[in-house]
Amino acid sequence: MPVEYVKKGNVAIITMNRPEARNAINGEMAATMEAALDQMEDDPEVWVGILTAVGKAFCAGADLKEISAGNGGALSTKKGGFAGIARRERTKPLIAAITGSALAGGTEIALSCDMIIAADDTNFGLPEVKRSLVAGAGGLFRLPRQIGRAVALEAILTGDPLSSQRAYELGMVNKVVPEADVMTEAEKLAARITANAPLAVKASRAVAMNATSKTDDELWKDSGTAFASIVGTEDFKEGPKAFIEKRAPVWKGK
Repeated sequence: MPVEYVKKGNVAIITMNRPEARNAINGEMAATMEAALDQMEDDPEVWVGILTAVGKAFCAGADLKEISAGNGGALSTKKGGFAGIARRERTKPLIAAITGSALAGGTEIALSCDMIIAADDTNFGLPEVKRSLVAGAGGLFRLPRQIGRAVALEAILTGDPLSSQRAYELGMVNKVVPEADVMTEAEKLAARITANAPLAVKASRAVAMNATSKTDDELWKDSGTAFASIVGTEDFKEGPKAFIEKRAPVWKGK
């Protein structure tokens, strides 16, 4: 399968596995990516996902051979958009664990995730203008939100890459580590998240994801709704109980 899915405890590991094509997105990859995200979202025992890749590149973007062959439409899915992920609505956190280059659509896939752990030799970028193309999978508005308008415009309009260290300094990347440590660090981050109550994580994420697109009045309302959604759940009772009993909480996700 060009996109593989493995469950490890409460974590889903989704792996792009088309190294011979630098994990460039074709129709089969988009379809299997969407299926993997469906599986992650539908499994109540999965609380966090990690997206990674096999080979020397995280993702080289769209498979230009498929586009030249007239199959460009297959690179997007109805639910997820480009690569089955760019427009995908999710309720669970997704961490990108990136080794190798992540250019063009690869950067847009990374920006579709919630957090990024990157290798110290990884480069990000939207080089489409160098080929008279337009980045169409969210990069043109997600990158400015992540790193600021001026620096993003420089990257977008020159097409020049950003190093993982520069991306970290600008707030796009959570941590930069040697290539060999990327998955370990991603799993550590996932473990820090899964140590918390999953319903509270989902509700908190939903509010935070709209922090730049909604008004404060709307976000106050959303915050209240998020809190109300967990009141009365078993986990809502378990948190204070575990604190009083001086033990680690046992979350049930209900």
